[in-house]
Amino acid sequence: MAQKGTRKKSADNTPDIRAVAALAKVSIATVSRTINGSPVVSERLSKRVWQAIQHLNYFPNTHARTLVSGRSRLLGIIVENITNPFFPELIQSFEEIAVAHGYEILVSSSNSDPAVLTTCVRRMLERKVEGVAVLTFGEEEPVLDQLVFHDVPMVLAEFKVDVPKVSTILLDYSTGIRAAVKHLADFGHSNIGFLAGPHKLHSAVTRENDFCASIDQAGLRLQRKWIIECDHTLKGGVAGFEKLQALEARPTAILCSNDMTAIGVLRAAYMKGLRVPQDLSVIGLDDISFAEFTLPPLTTIRLSRTELAHAAFDALRQQAEDSNNPNMQREFLVSTSLVVRESTAPPPARK
Repeated sequence: MAQKGTRKKSADNTPDIRAVAALAKVSIATVSRTINGSPVVSERLSKRVWQAIQHLNYFPNTHARTLVSGRSRLLGIIVENITNPFFPELIQSFEEIAVAHGYEILVSSSNSDPAVLTTCVRRMLERKVEGVAVLTFGEEEPVLDQLVFHDVPMVLAEFKVDVPKVSTILLDYSTGIRAAVKHLADFGHSNIGFLAGPHKLHSAVTRENDFCASIDQAGLRLQRKWIIECDHTLKGGVAGFEKLQALEARPTAILCSNDMTAIGVLRAAYMKGLRVPQDLSVIGLDDISFAEFTLPPLTTIRLSRTELAHAAFDALRQQAEDSNNPNMQREFLVSTSLVVRESTAPPPARK
């Protein structure tokens, strides 16, 4: 009996919206508006309410909020492959930004499987998401019709469609790739290979095209046989490296379509007895957190997950909160830059 009494007393002491209002010295309506992100609440009062919520350890009923406001304040994010560290880092940045603005997120990974991608979208529609960031970098087509049909705002990476409520994040790969090729050329490399991503991803095709253009701009001769298509994985990097090694004439430097591929090259080169960068220079793309901890630390092209997450959130937030604005921004640019570490050096012949 004592235990039941203790449980009842604990339940009775659970803070509610009235306790929050009393502590913050505002009305219950003000607390409700603050929780629901209403713009009519001043910043001063909003701060006081959230301080009271935190002090009382009060948890707003999100289901009730949805019923009252008609808004879920839930955003979806679909990524290509959760095993690539780039995507967990991107999700973390997106969540931090969303939570700071009073939103929650629903995460799905397509695993490069159209059937899985379709299921991901169905889950998000069932949860009444207010928008979806489709950051699969080339696998958007299977989901577009579903989301457009249900009038759900979207933001896509590099994929432009002339449809209302769809925004695009443009990724400026060319600046970083051009800087990487110039960096190698300045070292004296004229034989530069490229491990491209799978051509089914338009992002991989874009990176390959930017590499070809950068080679031309550097005044170097493009060797098509040194452009190898492979998966954006560690094993893909190993396989691509082995194909280059099987050639009679080989490049002295390899630029990779992502960091995972580049790390695979570092591993394969070590197993082959080649020293990086003394025998072979290697450059990645993404600048995942692991890049600076490889041996040697990887020179790479940085694609900021924070910038990408900000662009994705801003695009969806505009659609959710200011959809009638005729001047709404529909395109967002995210830049790249070269990060020089220790995996690049002059070619052996120049030393």
